[in-house]
Amino acid sequence: MSTREIDEERGALFAQQGQLPKLPVPDLESTLQKYIESLEPVLSASEYKHSAQIVAEFGRSAQAQELQRRLKARAAEPGRASWLEEWWNDLSYMGYRDPVIPYVSYHYSYTDDPQCTRATQRAAKLISGAIAFRARVVDGSLEPDTTRSAALCSHSYRYMFNACRIPAEPSDYCRTFAYHGNETVVVVRNSRFFEFAFERNGVVLSAAEIEQILEQIVSTADAAEAVPVGMLTTDHRNTWTRNRNLLLDAGNASVLQAIEAAAFVVSMEPDTPQTREELSHVVWHASGRNRWFDKPCQFVVTDSARAGFCGEHSMIDGTPTLRLADFAVAHSLALPDEPVPLGFNPEFAELRFHIPPAVVQAVAQAQSRFDANVAAQHVRVLNFAAFGKDEIKKLDCSPDAFVQMVIQLASTRHHGRARPTYEASMTRSFLHGRTETCRSVSSDSAAWCTSMDDPNADTGRRIKLLRTAMATHSRLTREAVKGQGVDRHLLGLRMLVAPGEPMPAIFTDPAYTYSSHWFVSTSQMSSEHLCSYGWSAVTPRGYGIAYNIQASSLIIHVACVRNEHGLNSDQFARHLEAAAHDIRNMLSHQ
Repeated sequence: MSTREIDEERGALFAQQGQLPKLPVPDLESTLQKYIESLEPVLSASEYKHSAQIVAEFGRSAQAQELQRRLKARAAEPGRASWLEEWWNDLSYMGYRDPVIPYVSYHYSYTDDPQCTRATQRAAKLISGAIAFRARVVDGSLEPDTTRSAALCSHSYRYMFNACRIPAEPSDYCRTFAYHGNETVVVVRNSRFFEFAFERNGVVLSAAEIEQILEQIVSTADAAEAVPVGMLTTDHRNTWTRNRNLLLDAGNASVLQAIEAAAFVVSMEPDTPQTREELSHVVWHASGRNRWFDKPCQFVVTDSARAGFCGEHSMIDGTPTLRLADFAVAHSLALPDEPVPLGFNPEFAELRFHIPPAVVQAVAQAQSRFDANVAAQHVRVLNFAAFGKDEIKKLDCSPDAFVQMVIQLASTRHHGRARPTYEASMTRSFLHGRTETCRSVSSDSAAWCTSMDDPNADTGRRIKLLRTAMATHSRLTREAVKGQGVDRHLLGLRMLVAPGEPMPAIFTDPAYTYSSHWFVSTSQMSSEHLCSYGWSAVTPRGYGIAYNIQASSLIIHVACVRNEHGLNSDQFARHLEAAAHDIRNMLSHQ
């Protein structure tokens, strides 16, 4: 749903869209071969033999050929940008009913700005940077993201600013609003919502002017707390749908639209986090009282002038928002301090909700569920300062493959065996592309991990196995980036089994579910401006591993849920640290 005009997508940012290829449908035989190879290291010998037979029978079946034919026909439909897009967005995001926080949203914690000692000063400079980035998106002057050789799809930039996820049953949707006429920022403090226009008579406010507005907002907000209506966005999506209707019935349509249509949200949190873990928790969710978690972009600033970004993941992945984050931080650091012009009027307006008793009760219930959900999140941020990208390259290793092997060795030691592992691989070289799964566990990686704790394996053999494992991982990543992975193709085939048709045994085989149950879910976002980046595990039995490969350090955010499975992020982080040292020491003495 959009109120934007078609011609609002123009300029260099969108100039290459018409030349981008569509996501391919991989060769069926190739996918099935890769799939069965991915099963061998995570199954027992008998389980693998059973599954291999099922996969072979499926590959020979007329049903498999028919499903492949249907998928190719879907991909070739006129006007369809991607055969995967609609399914993926619904299954993974819009139709997903658990709360977006902590289960969908992600966060970036920024490095400190030594020039900013006031929260309002830090926030104003970041807002100024975000506004400048937005201007480049709006007029299309922002160059598209690129690989070394080609432009990437810019479709997701449509959902960065002046957009909001809207709760609905059975699936949510994203509403985008016109850029022009919505040059506003919403600020949340002490559970109260405010908005201000960042343009006056076509002129963008300076950071100094924005800071004066923020000072007035904070002073006003701190005088009295309101019912934390934003807490409703933390709830189960069906519950939030019903409660949003309560808000609408109570006469809050204009307030909701003001929040949803704003360029972005800024949360002014009262916290003063000291550790990386404390900062991650504050930026990610804090108390939940000063947020609107359905907005794709929320900047978070604490009373101690520490800052970060919280992103709603449904329509936009991390690469574009990391670019926004880097731009905003760099812009902020470069801004000189300027005086406020004489006579400046710090205009803003409070967005006041009408709150009947039913909404008060709903907020209290949402608060209770939110508190339980975030209290269960166990986070450890490993700041591994011994070495980083520069030294990894000197060891003649791909930095990403190196860190993935660190994760594999740590996971194997932690779990006592290889466990299914996901690495997000970007497919934005295709029209409306998002991600594909790289199944990080291979027979080569498993063999190397085993050798590392085998007293009979010598260093030369371990190094040979490691380099083979890294080469295999790099190949799997390249294939995934080219749309030649396993999981999205199998999903497409499964989705095209018509009602009344038998579900192929490949999809009812326990190995299919097990091998895509991500005990370890990983993703890389690397920037010198981040002191951590993270999100939750994707299963109660697993870990979420977000890593940042910096020039001279590795920052790894480990998250899990405290539950009956006995997971422990501190313990996993210790395994990561030991694994990184073991690999570097081994390669340094070859």
